[in-house]
Amino acid sequence: MIRRTFLAALISLTALPAFADDKMLDYTPGLIKERLAAGETLFIDYATDWCTTCAAQEREIGSLRGENAAYNENITFIRVDFDDYRRHEVSTSRKIPRRSTLIVLKGDEELGRIVAGTSREDIQTLMETALTAAKTSS
Repeated sequence: MIRRTFLAALISLTALPAFADDKMLDYTPGLIKERLAAGETLFIDYATDWCTTCAAQEREIGSLRGENAAYNENITFIRVDFDDYRRHEVSTSRKIPRRSTLIVLKGDEELGRIVAGTSREDIQTLMETALTAAKTSS
């Protein structure tokens, strides 16, 4: 148990600097519906603190956000703690199969999804999908 706690803390610390200067909202019930109703484009990260795949995804997301300010200016990033919300409507209504799932939403539509993928190119493609959607509605 001590090893798991240590690994979770270590993973959390490695992901933290990537988002230190960027907004990453922690999900609370109703947040996604509220932001979609406001016309925002959402990049949603279903993750846990202890998941190494999630940490790898978050490092890539943070790196890409740091390289392209347009992502931060046009996309709302939300992190859903999968341990807390696995059986909640925010996960079940979208058939989220597991932690380390990334999705992009605009209006009533899901524009893209990655499940357990850590490829920089795939994550960047998903972020570009979100950026294109955000810019076409502006």
